[in-house]
Amino acid sequence: MNSPDSLLFPGSADAGATVCSAKGCRSAAVWVLAWNNPKLHTPERRKTWLACDEHREHLSQFLGVRGFLKDVVTLEEWEASVAGGD
Repeated sequence: MNSPDSLLFPGSADAGATVCSAKGCRSAAVWVLAWNNPKLHTPERRKTWLACDEHREHLSQFLGVRGFLKDVVTLEEWEASVAGGD
């Protein structure tokens, strides 16, 4: 699995904060939505959005209807796979 561009919320006061990517949400992220826009990215490239439990389905549907969504895994699984070098 390729490493994400960034799992940190831009501009976060807490450098280690991982918060939901949904507009206006500041809840802790639990999910990683790996996606790719085939018109812009190479097939192996993975961009990431983070999601709390409440917004996981909405964000997944937003990416899915565009054909961008590639994978949805827990933040814990994503971090373990990145650390393991998968």
